[in-house]
Amino acid sequence: MYRGVDYYPEHWDIEMMDSDLSRMKEMGVNLVRIGEFAWHLMEKEEGKIDFSFFDRAIEKIKEYGIEVMFGTPTATFPAWLVQKHPSILIEDENGQKISFGGRRQYCYNSEVYQEYSLNIVQKLVTHYQHEKAIVAWQIDNELGHEGSDMCYCSQCQKAFHSFLQEKYETVDELNNVWGTIFWGQTYNDFSEIPVPKKTITVHNPSMMLDWARFRSQSLSEFAKKHVELVRELKGVHQTVTTNLPGGFFDKWFDHNEFSRSLDYVSYDNYPVWGGLKEPVTPAELSATLDFVRGLNKQNFWIVEQLMGAQGHDIIGYLPRPNQAKAWSYHAFAHGCNNMLYFRWRGMNRGAEQYCLGILDANNQKTRKFHEVKSFFNHISQYEDLFDAPIQAEVAVLYDFDNIWAWRIQRESSQFQFMNELVRMYEPFYRQNIAIDVLRYDHDFSAYKVVILPVMKVVDEELVRRLEAFTKAGGTVIMSYRAGVKNKQNNLILGETIPGKLSPLLGIQVEESESLHDGQQVTVVSTDGEESTCKVWRDIVRPTTAQTLYHYTDHFYKEYACVTENQFGEGKAYYVGGGLELDALVDLAKDIAQDQDLQTIHTEPGVEAVRRTDGKTNYVIVINHNGHEVMFNNKALQPYECRFFEMSEEGTIDELS
Repeated sequence: MYRGVDYYPEHWDIEMMDSDLSRMKEMGVNLVRIGEFAWHLMEKEEGKIDFSFFDRAIEKIKEYGIEVMFGTPTATFPAWLVQKHPSILIEDENGQKISFGGRRQYCYNSEVYQEYSLNIVQKLVTHYQHEKAIVAWQIDNELGHEGSDMCYCSQCQKAFHSFLQEKYETVDELNNVWGTIFWGQTYNDFSEIPVPKKTITVHNPSMMLDWARFRSQSLSEFAKKHVELVRELKGVHQTVTTNLPGGFFDKWFDHNEFSRSLDYVSYDNYPVWGGLKEPVTPAELSATLDFVRGLNKQNFWIVEQLMGAQGHDIIGYLPRPNQAKAWSYHAFAHGCNNMLYFRWRGMNRGAEQYCLGILDANNQKTRKFHEVKSFFNHISQYEDLFDAPIQAEVAVLYDFDNIWAWRIQRESSQFQFMNELVRMYEPFYRQNIAIDVLRYDHDFSAYKVVILPVMKVVDEELVRRLEAFTKAGGTVIMSYRAGVKNKQNNLILGETIPGKLSPLLGIQVEESESLHDGQQVTVVSTDGEESTCKVWRDIVRPTTAQTLYHYTDHFYKEYACVTENQFGEGKAYYVGGGLELDALVDLAKDIAQDQDLQTIHTEPGVEAVRRTDGKTNYVIVINHNGHEVMFNNKALQPYECRFFEMSEEGTIDELS
């Protein structure tokens, strides 16, 4: 198990390395990540390659028995390169070139940047391919983060035309699919098609979805070229990964497209960052980690784990004593098996002076140092446990085509895809049920419950798979706007919503209403329990389904909001609005009982995760609360994590 820190010896007097490395060793570090922003240090002038600084640094690191993850330095190119080739810079939707000075300012479709970036990577990996201390290569850094996934330059326009021509073959076919007859947007040639810079009103939704697919392909092809080059040149003892940033569903790329070519997925885990007055909720954080694990359906690394407060200009919430430590346990519980903290010491100059590390600018060992030391000492005893796979009974499915369709046309001012995914995820999370978050093309036949939040873009193959799954005894849960659009991002002429999903769900949706800030509608269950919907509501008419909740207002009180349909040996549920959590928890409890899901009762804010190493069954219990809570007659202190053992009979005993 690798336990480490992100370390940038070039930021400091090299004479500090002995002091740094001896304290790292004391803390339990056996791996450091270096190099990913150091292109200029390696090539101060074009063609003059010099790795001597890192040669010395690696020799010093080896003296302390520590190994290395080396980041290829292509996320921050040197100033001489942009001065010589300004065409490599991203162009925004107003036609302005992004300035040199930040990071990831390069265009993925720049052939010049591809040449230069691959050249420095080729030189670097070749130089260190036999270095035994380097065990892993990290490609670039947080690909597509902070808006770097979008560019509107002429290089991108040319590549977009090629993308469209390959997809549609003829411009007539494109005109037909996009419906360009509307607003007289018909094209005579692919060269006439713009990139979607700002216009009056909005661009064609089909065009915008193809643009999103093109952006994703642009990033993914760039990443794959770098992965393939490193894989070709690296030593046999070295692995290849890249560090994914958070905010997956706010990105214009599908992480699956290049992650599946990695040896393992790595992630940068920040439960709080600049500007947040409090961390993301435990449910959202758990769903995020389950997404990362679901990319390759395997355990993953975290190569940036938060310990201190974070911010470039505005500083976010300060993690309370032991809270960041609890987030570290939480990450391991959800599939992390190797962890590096960001960063060893906060930088006292430059843009990230307020991205605090284990040590601050005072260079003193404080509470954060001792938290990490105690965590490393404890977690290292359970390597077999955290290398073992997680077996989930519930899968939450997503499709980036669907996510992008929602971003293109939000429909409600209150809509956020991540919020809706967490809305459907959290009722099962609260019962401490293991959940995988997967792209829809994964095989989901072995799960007991499959959840598809707000899946408005659906193809016939997915409908067929869902029907087969349900007929065989599975449970499907879909939420509002299901089946509204096809894969071209168009409404379906002649079909009543939810289209081809109607037999499975046993409903028809005759009308819908977008709910905005301050709006909500009341629903009541067949048992008389009241709840509310926000964001959206579908006016549902059951055909073969049973009504579980219906509306109470005068015009729609005869219509359903939540339904249940028997389909073969299984059931399909429809949640026709942004239903509040308590009602969804009640529904999830009934489903868990019906499907005999493994649940563990905990108090609010306490999470219990089942894990096994094949010999012992563990329950990892994390108190996400800032106050004491009881579990299994044991008091959990604020942000405390404890390991318990579960017997075959289901009794839970605390480990000594």
